Amino acid sequence: MKRKETCLCLCLLMILFIACSGEKKKEASEKGVETVLPDIKNEVTVIPLRKQVFNHELVSNGKVAALGFADLRFQTAEVIVHIWVKNGDKVRKGQKLAELDKFRLGNKLLQAKNALEKARLELQDVLIGQGYAAKDFEKVPDATMKLAKVKSGYDQSKADYDLALYEEQHATLVAPFDGTVANLFSKPMNVASTANVFCTLMDTRSMEVDFSVLESELPLLKKGDKVQITPFADVSALHEGSIAEINPLVDDKGMVKVRARVNGNAKLFNGMNVRVSVHRSLGEQLVIPKSAVVLRSSKQVVFTLKDGKAMWNYIHTALENADSYSIADGLNEGDTVIVTGNINLAHEAPVSVVKNLQTGRK
Repeated sequence: MKRKETCLCLCLLMILFIACSGEKKKEASEKGVETVLPDIKNEVTVIPLRKQVFNHELVSNGKVAALGFADLRFQTAEVIVHIWVKNGDKVRKGQKLAELDKFRLGNKLLQAKNALEKARLELQDVLIGQGYAAKDFEKVPDATMKLAKVKSGYDQSKADYDLALYEEQHATLVAPFDGTVANLFSKPMNVASTANVFCTLMDTRSMEVDFSVLESELPLLKKGDKVQITPFADVSALHEGSIAEINPLVDDKGMVKVRARVNGNAKLFNGMNVRVSVHRSLGEQLVIPKSAVVLRSSKQVVFTLKDGKAMWNYIHTALENADSYSIADGLNEGDTVIVTGNINLAHEAPVSVVKNLQTGRK
């Protein structure tokens, strides 16, 4: 009997000990939660909504072409004796690029000149035979002079001489304008080909960029609009220009060709692929940074600050550029817009303003 009572007492003591331990752990746990999870407000940055000039941005891909572009070739198939330039060289207008062996050309020119002199004497004989004195040749009627030139062979000899003179003069290839040499692959002491291009000359100081826009985007473009060009090969480089041409034709894909003039500063290459941004001022509008807009159930939402709380606002944007939206409706001028710290906000959530981006105050 005593043994049973002793066991019962031990069981009661163990139950009391476990209960006390559980209460202490619960109190410690609740105290720890209160310490770890204090009531912290969301930190945000804000900006007052004001009207400002909005620059619409239209983005497309384009290809660069040199404004001055010429494929140069020799007129006769003679041996190339001199090449004074190489690919990438910058040359001035009239500068010599290469030269052919002129022996055959010079000999041909001399023969043509002698033939022309002989034909001129034959012409004089024909006119004298018609009863005209040498001093009166200028008074010969046009029909009679034409017939005399045919009989003497003067016209044919003059044509042969002009061709020989042209070939001799063009045996030296010169630059038709200031530019950069490209596609030069010929070697000295080889025969020049009259069918193939000897070299290409490009004026890389002024470049053109061809790109396409959607038919629906045409109302947003006009000649003279500012463009910015960024090569895919060097995204840090930025070149500025303006729209020079808009082709008045929509293709079967609903696209319109546009051409812009760009100052390449000799750093853009012909055929280079670029990103084209067209900027046009659309006057003063309500503008917000893109970071201010979040999506909730696939709808655009902007949070505004009111009495220390974030207020949920459905909005509709009109146009956009690289970093901003213009507002169609949903906000009013003077609203304080939350631009950062808004990703996980809920309606009427308490917030703490870290910085006002307009005033710079914290």
